[in-house]
Amino acid sequence: MTLLEVRNVTKRFGSFTAVDDVNITIKTGEFFTLLGPSGCGKTTLLRMIAGFDAPDNGQILLDNKDIIDLPPEKRPFHTVFQSYALFSHMTVADNIGFPLKMSGKTSREIKIRVAETLSEVELSSFSHRYPHELSGGQKQRVAFARGLINQPRLLLLDEPLGALDEKLRENMQRELISLQAKANVTFIYVTHAQNEALALSHRIAVMNQGKIEQIDEPSRIYNFPINRFVADFIGKINMLDAQVIEASGYHLKLKVTGLGEVMAPVREHVKIGDQGILAIRPEQVRIDPLGSEVAAKFQLVGKIKDFLYIGDVTTYLIELPNSIRIEALQPNSFPGHAKLFEIGDPVVVSWQEHSAQFLPD
Repeated sequence: MTLLEVRNVTKRFGSFTAVDDVNITIKTGEFFTLLGPSGCGKTTLLRMIAGFDAPDNGQILLDNKDIIDLPPEKRPFHTVFQSYALFSHMTVADNIGFPLKMSGKTSREIKIRVAETLSEVELSSFSHRYPHELSGGQKQRVAFARGLINQPRLLLLDEPLGALDEKLRENMQRELISLQAKANVTFIYVTHAQNEALALSHRIAVMNQGKIEQIDEPSRIYNFPINRFVADFIGKINMLDAQVIEASGYHLKLKVTGLGEVMAPVREHVKIGDQGILAIRPEQVRIDPLGSEVAAKFQLVGKIKDFLYIGDVTTYLIELPNSIRIEALQPNSFPGHAKLFEIGDPVVVSWQEHSAQFLPD
């Protein structure tokens, strides 16, 4: 069921358009993420949903009712910021219970609800501590708990994990997923971190220069990007200029710069002569020692130009005879691999036809 709808929303700052005619529908109980580079408009859009900024055009509908004129304190939302925004003079329990106090709950009601919430975020033994006595991860859990304690319709999260180190960030991602499921509260999450968005979200809206490029589930955003920007922004990808020279009901035949003729899955609304790119993820590219028996129909011969060892995987840069370079990501436990490839090793590069995509310009 639709909870919130952003309809034709635009926001300008002078001559600069920060959010440009954006349309989004968010479902009840959804973990929805606004993802994009710095300056793409995602935080501005979140601020308009929260009521901190007003759009120049468009509507923001909650339960199909426009809330544009509703002040922030009247909207059934809470916002969690990267800076935590905790009250330094209050204990953990008082920080978490503050929204209930402001809404007029009794001391007994506040005490019971705070105890329940502290247990949910595993901070029961920290109730009498002050923010300066907490780690970054603990502060963030307090901020989440305060945001959820009076069960808002929406929890708005603006880069909430940005100040944490990588390992703690991963732990907090798992906790966020668990918290959202327990609380059954709709989350709208803002981040520029692609991996974080892919790990957390039910759906993602990829933003660029104030517009929505693509809205979809994480696996479809990653595996089926709609255009060059989304393909390049989400993870690593090989992109080579291509032109459609044959289009049937089953596949496309492409003329790819430096590779010759390459097959790719058919794509709607693509016709002969269309220009674009051949896109393939590094993990879809296989490399084998020269002379190996390779099952894939499409094969290239090249040499290892460079590699980056990252423990469980290695990223290889392969240079073809025509100086075209392709990245391949290989697990270090790959069957049959007795050792890592070295710089200069001749290799066979291959991939399955369904792994590549043609993205029109």
